[in-house]
Amino acid sequence: MQYRRFGRTELQMPVFSCGGMRYQHSWKDVPLAQIPQKNQENLEATIRRALDVGINHIETARGYGTSEIQLGQILPKLDRGRLIVQTKVSPTADPTEFRQHLTQSLDNLKLDTVDLLGIHGINTAEILDWTLRPGGCMEVAREFQRQGRVRFIGFSTHAPTAVIQQAIASDAFDYVNLHWYYINQDNWPAINLAQRHDLGVFIISPSDKGGHLYNPPTRLVELCNPLSPIVFNNLFCLSHSQVHTLSIGAARPSDFDEHLKTLPLLGNADVHLKPVCDRLHRHAQTVLGEDWLRTWAIGLPSPEQTPGNINIPAILRLRNLLLAFDMEDYGKARYNMLGNAGHWFPGEKAENLDQVDLSECLRRSPHADKIPHLLAEAHAALAGQAMARLSNA
Repeated sequence: MQYRRFGRTELQMPVFSCGGMRYQHSWKDVPLAQIPQKNQENLEATIRRALDVGINHIETARGYGTSEIQLGQILPKLDRGRLIVQTKVSPTADPTEFRQHLTQSLDNLKLDTVDLLGIHGINTAEILDWTLRPGGCMEVAREFQRQGRVRFIGFSTHAPTAVIQQAIASDAFDYVNLHWYYINQDNWPAINLAQRHDLGVFIISPSDKGGHLYNPPTRLVELCNPLSPIVFNNLFCLSHSQVHTLSIGAARPSDFDEHLKTLPLLGNADVHLKPVCDRLHRHAQTVLGEDWLRTWAIGLPSPEQTPGNINIPAILRLRNLLLAFDMEDYGKARYNMLGNAGHWFPGEKAENLDQVDLSECLRRSPHADKIPHLLAEAHAALAGQAMARLSNA
Protein backbone atom coordinates (compact mmCIF):
# COMPACT_ATOMS: atom_id res chain seq x y z
CA MET A 1 0.00 0.00 0.00
CA GLN A 2 1.06 3.59 -0.58
CA TYR A 3 0.28 6.40 1.85
CA ARG A 4 -0.06 10.17 1.56
CA ARG A 5 -0.04 12.92 4.13
CA PHE A 6 -3.72 13.79 4.74
CA GLY A 7 -3.33 17.54 4.88
CA ARG A 8 -3.08 19.32 8.21
CA THR A 9 -4.18 16.21 10.10
CA GLU A 10 -0.68 14.81 9.45
CA LEU A 11 -2.24 11.35 9.23
CA GLN A 12 -0.57 8.95 6.82
CA MET A 13 -3.60 8.01 4.75
CA PRO A 14 -3.64 4.96 2.47
CA VAL A 15 -4.39 5.92 -1.13
CA PHE A 16 -7.44 3.64 -0.89
CA SER A 17 -10.00 3.80 1.92
CA CYS A 18 -12.52 1.18 2.98
CA GLY A 19 -15.88 2.91 2.58
CA GLY A 20 -18.76 1.49 4.59
CA MET A 21 -21.90 1.90 2.51
CA ARG A 22 -22.05 -1.37 0.56
CA TYR A 23 -21.34 -4.16 3.04
CA GLN A 24 -23.89 -3.39 5.72
CA HIS A 25 -27.12 -5.33 6.24
CA SER A 26 -29.65 -2.49 6.03
CA TRP A 27 -29.93 1.19 5.14
CA LYS A 28 -32.26 1.51 8.14
CA ASP A 29 -31.30 1.03 11.77
CA VAL A 30 -32.33 -2.41 13.01
CA PRO A 31 -31.42 -4.19 16.25
CA LEU A 32 -28.15 -6.09 16.17
CA ALA A 33 -30.01 -9.35 16.84
CA GLN A 34 -31.83 -8.98 13.51
CA ILE A 35 -28.64 -8.76 11.45
CA PRO A 36 -27.92 -12.10 9.74
CA GLN A 37 -24.74 -13.77 10.93
CA LYS A 38 -23.58 -14.32 7.33
CA ASN A 39 -23.77 -10.59 6.66
CA GLN A 40 -21.77 -9.78 9.77
CA GLU A 41 -19.18 -12.39 8.88
CA ASN A 42 -18.85 -10.89 5.39
CA LEU A 43 -18.39 -7.39 6.84
CA GLU A 44 -15.72 -8.61 9.26
CA ALA A 45 -13.93 -10.52 6.49
CA THR A 46 -13.99 -7.36 4.36
CA ILE A 47 -12.43 -5.27 7.14
CA ARG A 48 -9.74 -7.88 7.77
CA ARG A 49 -8.94 -8.08 4.06
CA ALA A 50 -8.62 -4.27 3.96
CA LEU A 51 -6.14 -4.35 6.83
CA ASP A 52 -4.22 -7.25 5.29
CA VAL A 53 -3.51 -5.14 2.18
CA GLY A 54 -2.67 -2.00 4.18
CA ILE A 55 -6.01 -0.18 3.91
CA ASN A 56 -6.30 0.98 7.51
CA HIS A 57 -8.79 3.81 6.94
CA ILE A 58 -12.32 2.59 7.72
CA GLU A 59 -15.01 5.09 6.73
CA THR A 60 -18.73 5.02 7.55
CA ALA A 61 -21.62 7.33 8.45
CA ARG A 62 -24.62 7.64 10.71
CA GLY A 63 -26.68 7.68 7.50
CA TYR A 64 -25.42 4.26 6.41
CA GLY A 65 -27.98 2.32 8.41
CA THR A 66 -26.47 -0.65 10.25
CA SER A 67 -22.92 0.03 9.05
CA GLU A 68 -21.83 1.70 12.30
CA ILE A 69 -23.37 -0.81 14.69
CA GLN A 70 -21.90 -3.70 12.69
CA LEU A 71 -18.45 -2.08 12.67
CA GLY A 72 -18.84 -1.67 16.42
CA GLN A 73 -18.72 -5.47 16.68
CA ILE A 74 -15.25 -5.73 15.11
CA LEU A 75 -13.32 -2.46 15.40
CA PRO A 76 -12.83 -2.67 19.19
CA LYS A 77 -11.24 -6.11 18.71
CA LEU A 78 -8.55 -4.74 16.37
CA ASP A 79 -5.28 -2.96 17.09
CA ARG A 80 -6.58 0.60 17.53
CA GLY A 81 -3.15 2.02 16.79
CA ARG A 82 -3.37 0.64 13.24
CA LEU A 83 -6.75 2.14 12.44
CA ILE A 84 -7.93 5.47 11.07
CA VAL A 85 -11.68 5.50 11.72
CA GLN A 86 -14.03 8.04 10.20
CA THR A 87 -17.74 8.47 10.63
CA LYS A 88 -20.00 11.20 9.31
CA VAL A 89 -23.03 12.87 10.88
CA SER A 90 -25.42 15.19 9.03
CA PRO A 91 -25.83 18.72 10.41
CA THR A 92 -29.28 19.89 11.42
CA ALA A 93 -30.92 23.25 12.00
CA ASP A 94 -31.23 22.26 15.67
CA PRO A 95 -27.76 21.46 17.08
CA THR A 96 -29.39 19.46 19.90
CA GLU A 97 -30.53 16.95 17.30
CA PHE A 98 -27.02 16.87 15.81
CA ARG A 99 -25.62 16.16 19.29
CA GLN A 100 -28.00 13.22 19.70
CA HIS A 101 -27.00 11.76 16.33
CA LEU A 102 -23.29 12.21 17.01
CA THR A 103 -23.59 10.57 20.42
CA GLN A 104 -25.46 7.64 18.84
CA SER A 105 -22.82 7.35 16.14
CA LEU A 106 -19.93 7.11 18.60
CA ASP A 107 -21.87 4.72 20.84
CA ASN A 108 -22.54 2.46 17.85
CA LEU A 109 -18.85 2.24 16.99
CA LYS A 110 -17.89 1.37 20.59
CA LEU A 111 -14.68 3.39 20.35
CA ASP A 112 -13.43 5.97 22.80
CA THR A 113 -12.29 8.20 19.92
CA VAL A 114 -12.88 8.51 16.18
CA ASP A 115 -9.99 9.94 14.21
CA LEU A 116 -12.11 11.77 11.64
CA LEU A 117 -15.58 13.24 12.06
CA GLY A 118 -17.18 14.38 8.83
CA ILE A 119 -20.03 16.88 8.84
CA HIS A 120 -22.08 14.90 6.35
CA GLY A 121 -23.76 16.45 3.35
CA ILE A 122 -22.85 20.14 3.34
CA ASN A 123 -24.65 20.44 0.03
CA THR A 124 -26.16 23.94 0.25
CA ALA A 125 -25.24 27.33 1.67
CA GLU A 126 -28.02 26.91 4.23
CA ILE A 127 -26.59 23.62 5.53
CA LEU A 128 -23.15 25.22 5.73
CA ASP A 129 -24.72 27.96 7.84
CA TRP A 130 -26.33 25.38 10.17
CA THR A 131 -22.82 24.06 10.70
CA LEU A 132 -20.76 27.23 11.14
CA ARG A 133 -23.09 29.83 12.64
CA PRO A 134 -22.67 30.73 16.33
CA GLY A 135 -24.28 27.99 18.39
CA GLY A 136 -24.39 25.68 15.35
CA CYS A 137 -23.32 22.09 14.82
CA MET A 138 -19.62 22.88 14.62
CA GLU A 139 -19.68 24.08 18.21
CA VAL A 140 -21.04 20.69 19.25
CA ALA A 141 -18.34 18.92 17.21
CA ARG A 142 -15.65 21.11 18.82
CA GLU A 143 -16.96 20.16 22.27
CA PHE A 144 -16.56 16.47 21.40
CA GLN A 145 -13.10 17.28 20.07
CA ARG A 146 -12.09 18.95 23.33
CA GLN A 147 -13.32 15.86 25.18
CA GLY A 148 -11.01 13.70 23.08
CA ARG A 149 -13.85 11.78 21.40
CA VAL A 150 -13.04 13.30 17.98
CA ARG A 151 -9.56 14.09 16.67
CA PHE A 152 -10.14 15.97 13.39
CA ILE A 153 -13.23 17.51 11.78
CA GLY A 154 -13.95 17.64 8.08
CA PHE A 155 -16.97 17.67 5.81
CA SER A 156 -18.47 15.64 2.99
CA THR A 157 -20.30 17.30 0.16
CA HIS A 158 -22.30 16.91 -3.03
CA ALA A 159 -22.60 20.70 -3.31
CA PRO A 160 -21.96 23.02 -6.24
CA THR A 161 -18.27 23.89 -6.41
CA ALA A 162 -18.84 27.44 -5.11
CA VAL A 163 -20.39 26.15 -1.87
CA ILE A 164 -17.52 23.67 -1.41
CA GLN A 165 -15.04 26.50 -1.87
CA GLN A 166 -16.90 28.61 0.68
CA ALA A 167 -16.67 25.79 3.22
CA ILE A 168 -12.96 25.26 2.55
CA ALA A 169 -12.21 28.99 2.76
CA SER A 170 -13.83 29.15 6.21
CA ASP A 171 -10.76 27.30 7.55
CA ALA A 172 -13.08 25.48 9.96
CA PHE A 173 -12.32 22.03 8.52
CA ASP A 174 -9.32 19.70 8.40
CA TYR A 175 -10.36 17.67 5.36
CA VAL A 176 -13.02 17.33 2.66
CA ASN A 177 -14.82 14.36 1.08
CA LEU A 178 -15.97 15.32 -2.43
CA HIS A 179 -16.66 14.00 -5.93
CA TRP A 180 -14.00 14.22 -8.62
CA TYR A 181 -13.04 11.66 -11.26
CA TYR A 182 -12.54 11.32 -15.00
CA ILE A 183 -16.17 11.73 -16.06
CA ASN A 184 -16.79 14.76 -13.82
CA GLN A 185 -13.89 17.07 -13.08
CA ASP A 186 -15.92 20.13 -12.10
CA ASN A 187 -14.62 20.22 -8.52
CA TRP A 188 -10.96 20.65 -9.43
CA PRO A 189 -10.97 24.32 -8.29
CA ALA A 190 -12.17 23.14 -4.87
CA ILE A 191 -9.39 20.54 -4.70
CA ASN A 192 -6.82 23.20 -5.54
CA LEU A 193 -8.25 25.44 -2.82
CA ALA A 194 -8.16 22.53 -0.36
CA GLN A 195 -4.46 22.12 -1.09
CA ARG A 196 -3.83 25.83 -0.42
CA HIS A 197 -5.62 25.48 2.93
CA ASP A 198 -3.79 22.19 3.64
CA LEU A 199 -6.95 20.07 3.85
CA GLY A 200 -6.95 16.34 3.35
CA VAL A 201 -8.78 15.34 0.14
CA PHE A 202 -10.90 12.17 0.04
CA ILE A 203 -12.66 11.25 -3.22
CA ILE A 204 -16.17 9.87 -2.75
CA SER A 205 -17.30 6.78 -4.66
CA PRO A 206 -15.04 7.00 -7.74
CA SER A 207 -16.02 3.52 -8.93
CA ASP A 208 -19.79 3.89 -8.48
CA LYS A 209 -20.68 7.57 -8.86
CA GLY A 210 -17.67 7.73 -11.17
CA GLY A 211 -19.44 5.56 -13.74
CA HIS A 212 -20.68 2.22 -12.33
CA LEU A 213 -17.22 0.88 -13.06
CA TYR A 214 -17.78 -2.43 -11.28
CA ASN A 215 -19.97 -3.30 -14.29
CA PRO A 216 -18.72 -1.07 -17.12
CA PRO A 217 -20.13 -1.01 -20.65
CA THR A 218 -18.17 -2.86 -23.32
CA ARG A 219 -17.37 0.38 -25.13
CA LEU A 220 -15.67 1.84 -22.06
CA VAL A 221 -13.74 -1.37 -21.47
CA GLU A 222 -12.43 -1.26 -25.05
CA LEU A 223 -11.45 2.40 -24.82
CA CYS A 224 -9.60 1.93 -21.51
CA ASN A 225 -7.68 -1.17 -22.63
CA PRO A 226 -5.12 -2.35 -21.48
CA LEU A 227 -6.30 -0.83 -18.18
CA SER A 228 -9.66 -1.74 -16.70
CA PRO A 229 -12.01 1.24 -16.24
CA ILE A 230 -11.52 0.95 -12.46
CA VAL A 231 -7.73 1.02 -12.69
CA PHE A 232 -7.82 3.83 -15.25
CA ASN A 233 -10.06 6.00 -13.08
CA ASN A 234 -8.01 5.27 -9.95
CA LEU A 235 -4.81 6.13 -11.78
CA PHE A 236 -6.35 9.29 -13.20
CA CYS A 237 -7.32 10.50 -9.72
CA LEU A 238 -4.18 9.45 -7.87
CA SER A 239 -1.84 10.85 -10.52
CA HIS A 240 -2.73 14.22 -8.96
CA SER A 241 -0.82 14.71 -5.71
CA GLN A 242 -3.59 16.99 -4.42
CA VAL A 243 -5.76 13.87 -4.06
CA HIS A 244 -4.91 11.75 -1.02
CA THR A 245 -7.32 8.81 -0.93
CA LEU A 246 -10.07 7.16 -2.95
CA SER A 247 -13.01 5.40 -1.37
CA ILE A 248 -13.49 1.73 -2.21
CA GLY A 249 -17.06 0.95 -1.25
CA ALA A 250 -16.31 -2.73 -0.82
CA ALA A 251 -19.25 -5.13 -0.59
CA ARG A 252 -17.05 -8.21 -0.13
CA PRO A 253 -13.37 -8.97 0.48
CA SER A 254 -12.63 -9.56 -3.21
CA ASP A 255 -13.72 -6.03 -4.15
CA PHE A 256 -10.25 -4.71 -3.31
CA ASP A 257 -8.48 -6.91 -5.83
CA GLU A 258 -8.97 -4.87 -9.00
CA HIS A 259 -8.13 -1.61 -7.23
CA LEU A 260 -4.81 -2.99 -5.97
CA LYS A 261 -3.66 -3.39 -9.59
CA THR A 262 -3.34 0.41 -9.64
CA LEU A 263 -0.47 0.54 -7.15
CA PRO A 264 2.40 -0.76 -9.33
CA LEU A 265 1.44 1.76 -12.04
CA LEU A 266 1.48 4.91 -9.91
CA GLY A 267 5.19 5.53 -10.34
CA ASN A 268 4.70 5.96 -14.11
CA ALA A 269 1.09 7.11 -14.10
CA ASP A 270 1.42 9.50 -17.05
CA VAL A 271 2.87 6.79 -19.29
CA HIS A 272 -0.14 4.56 -18.65
CA LEU A 273 -2.73 7.34 -18.66
CA LYS A 274 -1.86 9.33 -21.76
CA PRO A 275 -2.82 6.79 -24.44
CA VAL A 276 -6.11 5.99 -22.70
CA CYS A 277 -7.00 9.64 -22.08
CA ASP A 278 -6.17 10.47 -25.69
CA ARG A 279 -8.30 7.59 -26.95
CA LEU A 280 -11.27 8.52 -24.75
CA HIS A 281 -11.05 12.15 -25.81
CA ARG A 282 -10.76 11.35 -29.52
CA HIS A 283 -13.73 9.01 -29.36
CA ALA A 284 -15.89 11.54 -27.49
CA GLN A 285 -14.81 14.19 -29.98
CA THR A 286 -15.80 11.99 -32.92
CA VAL A 287 -19.20 11.11 -31.45
CA LEU A 288 -20.18 14.45 -29.93
CA GLY A 289 -18.28 16.90 -32.10
CA GLU A 290 -15.28 19.00 -31.13
CA ASP A 291 -17.23 22.24 -30.64
CA TRP A 292 -19.87 20.64 -28.42
CA LEU A 293 -17.30 18.79 -26.34
CA ARG A 294 -15.39 22.01 -25.73
CA THR A 295 -18.31 24.36 -25.10
CA TRP A 296 -21.36 22.40 -23.97
CA ALA A 297 -21.19 23.50 -20.31
CA ILE A 298 -20.69 27.22 -21.00
CA GLY A 299 -23.42 29.46 -19.62
CA LEU A 300 -25.68 26.70 -18.32
CA PRO A 301 -28.03 27.70 -15.48
CA SER A 302 -28.27 25.92 -12.12
CA PRO A 303 -31.55 24.12 -11.35
CA GLU A 304 -32.69 27.04 -9.15
CA GLN A 305 -32.27 29.36 -12.14
CA THR A 306 -34.23 27.10 -14.47
CA PRO A 307 -38.00 26.91 -15.02
CA GLY A 308 -39.27 23.64 -13.66
CA ASN A 309 -36.03 23.29 -11.64
CA ILE A 310 -34.61 21.16 -14.49
CA ASN A 311 -30.98 20.16 -13.86
CA ILE A 312 -29.71 20.98 -17.34
CA PRO A 313 -25.96 20.52 -16.68
CA ALA A 314 -26.42 17.07 -15.13
CA ILE A 315 -28.75 15.90 -17.89
CA LEU A 316 -26.48 17.05 -20.71
CA ARG A 317 -23.48 15.40 -19.02
CA LEU A 318 -25.38 12.11 -18.79
CA ARG A 319 -26.33 12.42 -22.45
CA ASN A 320 -22.67 12.95 -23.35
CA LEU A 321 -21.66 9.82 -21.44
CA LEU A 322 -24.44 7.77 -22.97
CA LEU A 323 -23.51 8.71 -26.52
CA ALA A 324 -19.73 8.69 -26.18
CA PHE A 325 -19.18 5.70 -23.91
CA ASP A 326 -22.48 3.74 -23.95
CA MET A 327 -22.96 4.44 -20.23
CA GLU A 328 -26.67 3.59 -20.30
CA ASP A 329 -27.02 1.89 -16.90
CA TYR A 330 -25.14 4.67 -15.16
CA GLY A 331 -27.08 7.34 -17.04
CA LYS A 332 -30.45 5.83 -16.19
CA ALA A 333 -29.56 5.34 -12.54
CA ARG A 334 -28.44 8.94 -12.13
CA TYR A 335 -31.16 10.49 -14.29
CA ASN A 336 -33.97 8.77 -12.45
CA MET A 337 -32.70 10.09 -9.13
CA LEU A 338 -33.59 13.61 -10.25
CA GLY A 339 -36.62 14.75 -8.32
CA ASN A 340 -36.08 12.07 -5.67
CA ALA A 341 -32.74 12.83 -4.01
CA GLY A 342 -33.24 16.31 -2.53
CA HIS A 343 -30.08 18.37 -2.09
CA TRP A 344 -27.88 15.28 -2.64
CA PHE A 345 -28.64 15.37 -6.39
CA PRO A 346 -30.83 18.43 -6.94
CA GLY A 347 -33.17 19.37 -9.72
CA GLU A 348 -35.75 17.68 -11.89
CA LYS A 349 -35.87 15.59 -15.04
CA ALA A 350 -36.46 17.12 -18.46
CA GLU A 351 -40.11 16.18 -18.67
CA ASN A 352 -42.99 18.46 -19.65
CA LEU A 353 -40.62 20.61 -21.68
CA ASP A 354 -43.58 21.92 -23.64
CA GLN A 355 -44.76 23.65 -20.47
CA VAL A 356 -41.61 25.70 -19.80
CA ASP A 357 -39.72 28.41 -21.65
CA LEU A 358 -35.97 27.93 -21.30
CA SER A 359 -34.91 30.76 -23.59
CA GLU A 360 -34.12 33.27 -20.84
CA CYS A 361 -32.14 30.90 -18.60
CA LEU A 362 -30.15 29.66 -21.62
CA ARG A 363 -29.32 33.08 -23.02
CA ARG A 364 -25.62 32.72 -22.09
CA SER A 365 -25.23 29.30 -23.71
CA PRO A 366 -23.78 29.09 -27.23
CA HIS A 367 -26.13 26.14 -27.79
CA ALA A 368 -29.33 27.73 -26.51
CA ASP A 369 -31.34 26.90 -29.63
CA LYS A 370 -30.69 23.17 -29.60
CA ILE A 371 -30.53 22.39 -25.88
CA PRO A 372 -34.32 21.93 -25.42
CA HIS A 373 -34.27 19.28 -28.16
CA LEU A 374 -31.24 17.59 -26.59
CA LEU A 375 -32.95 17.53 -23.21
CA ALA A 376 -35.99 15.87 -24.75
CA GLU A 377 -33.71 13.35 -26.45
CA ALA A 378 -31.98 12.58 -23.15
CA HIS A 379 -35.29 12.15 -21.36
CA ALA A 380 -36.52 9.71 -23.98
CA ALA A 381 -33.33 7.67 -23.69
CA LEU A 382 -32.91 7.69 -19.91
CA ALA A 383 -36.30 8.07 -18.24
CA GLY A 384 -37.61 5.11 -16.34
CA GLN A 385 -38.60 4.16 -12.84
CA ALA A 386 -37.93 6.83 -10.25
CA MET A 387 -34.98 6.04 -7.98
CA ALA A 388 -34.24 7.36 -4.51
CA ARG A 389 -30.85 7.61 -2.84
CA LEU A 390 -30.01 4.31 -1.17
CA SER A 391 -30.00 5.93 2.25
CA ASN A 392 -33.58 7.10 1.62
CA ALA A 393 -34.78 3.77 0.30
